[in-house]
Amino acid sequence: MIALEKQADASGLSYAEMMQNAGIGLAKIVHEIGKQNNWNKVVGLIGSGNNGGDTLVALTWLQQNGWETSAYLIKTNNNELIKKYLDIGGKIIEQDESFFHLSSFIAQADVTLDGVLGTGIKLPLKKEASEVLGKIKNLKPKFVIAVDCPSGVDCDSGECSDETIPANLTVTMAAVKRGLLKLPAFEKVGELLLVEIGLSDEMLNEIKIDVADDEMVSALLPKRTLASHKGTFGTAFVIAGSTSYTGAALLAGSAAYRIGTGLVTMAVPENLHSALAGHLPEATWVLLPHENGFISESASDVVLNNLNRATSILIGPGLGNKETTKKFIEKLLHSIKIPMLIDADGLRHAKDSLSLLHNAVLTPHVGEMSALTGLSKEEIQNNREEVAKKYAKQWNCIVVLKGAFTLIASPDERMTIIPVATPALAKAGT
Repeated sequence: MIALEKQADASGLSYAEMMQNAGIGLAKIVHEIGKQNNWNKVVGLIGSGNNGGDTLVALTWLQQNGWETSAYLIKTNNNELIKKYLDIGGKIIEQDESFFHLSSFIAQADVTLDGVLGTGIKLPLKKEASEVLGKIKNLKPKFVIAVDCPSGVDCDSGECSDETIPANLTVTMAAVKRGLLKLPAFEKVGELLLVEIGLSDEMLNEIKIDVADDEMVSALLPKRTLASHKGTFGTAFVIAGSTSYTGAALLAGSAAYRIGTGLVTMAVPENLHSALAGHLPEATWVLLPHENGFISESASDVVLNNLNRATSILIGPGLGNKETTKKFIEKLLHSIKIPMLIDADGLRHAKDSLSLLHNAVLTPHVGEMSALTGLSKEEIQNNREEVAKKYAKQWNCIVVLKGAFTLIASPDERMTIIPVATPALAKAGT
């Protein structure tokens, strides 16, 4: 971000203009929250960084728009912004060693803006900053909005100090800082919103990591017009299941329908059909040769003879680890020309055939990624972005590295982070 802001300044968008844009964007978010909750009192905690300046700009706008505002100057060199704030009736909270005055204001405030420390801090914090943050944290503000990042968070590593003030909402400027989507920092962020500061689309495109949101995902989904029919939304061909993992096939087929697929064809070991068919009545079925309930090598011909109407293919859930199934997949892969997703056991069986894949989607969790790459789980977890980017390019495939903050990496080195970390997914079948 520092490089982009410098580039923007050189192109005519001054640092002062960017700060105005950031602060007013922040203020409008606060104002909207205030209208929703009938709030009108805000305290701003002002540090010496850009987010301290953003906070002063926000307080000035809020004061002009009917809010009762006050600022606590921890450390600042924004004398011009302070003067503008005072000129329109803003209040400066008196400092004292016991934090008595600040405590009184925070107790009455509906919103506290945390603009103490910005994105450039390094841990551990200096003693003065640590003490101030600890005192403020102990005051237990009603609703905290972190400005750009919660004070005390390392925006690169995701580490944070013990004194970091947990936010209910973090309003980050221009782009999400990568450390905010790492633990333990993510636990301090609360809800995350983005404010534009005036950077051009061309500049923002230089950032090759996106953060998925509702708007981005919705734009990728096909339009469902009134004239649509089941053939409009494609046919998914699902190769899944074995005697040991019968339910995996059912989960995969059901999920295909739930995301909007028009038709689903289930290719499963023949002996599973009677157990599954009643649970997925809308599917069509291709029954595959098997050895004791595991897809056999000879099944590749059956699959290829039934792919004529398929528009995408899923290979892997619940296939098991038998050698005959591995040979089935190896024979199959070089003949598939439609979009393909390989998951679960399919990944382990495809390990020696990755050179045959082009633009397939691979969805490993960290254990499967370890098996595919030879890297330890620790190496992968400590460097998830670089590992996903490297192997997406090396395999010429889209790699979806699952886990907390799932990463989607494409061969052109662009990545998208899913900003979700939840124990709700910590069970089989999710």
